[in-house]
Amino acid sequence: MKQYKLGKMERKFAVLIWEHEPVSSRTLTELCAEAFDWKRTTTYTMLRRLCDRGIFQNDGGMVSALMTKNEFGAAQGKEFLDLAFNGSLPQFFAAFTRRNKLSENEINEIQKLIDKHRED
Repeated sequence: MKQYKLGKMERKFAVLIWEHEPVSSRTLTELCAEAFDWKRTTTYTMLRRLCDRGIFQNDGGMVSALMTKNEFGAAQGKEFLDLAFNGSLPQFFAAFTRRNKLSENEINEIQKLIDKHRED
């Protein structure tokens, strides 16, 4: 499931869209010309690529997100967990905490997330 992997410029382009959406495709080409020195055709090629992956849509010249930046990040995280830890969050957490000490604040935030999940 490689649809959630973005190259460096794809990521920068996606962030630009998330920051300005909804945005007209014409305005998007202007933003990309300014930010990346892209030609109009480069912008449309990149947009088509990310639309094909189901991240954005271009409906009648208006570009908007099909996934929020947070939803996209969650999908990337799920993909990473599946690949590296057979989908096991506890295995990831155990590996992470062996190499990184958690602050008291981080522990409290994680506990709040766990408690909220139990309530749901």
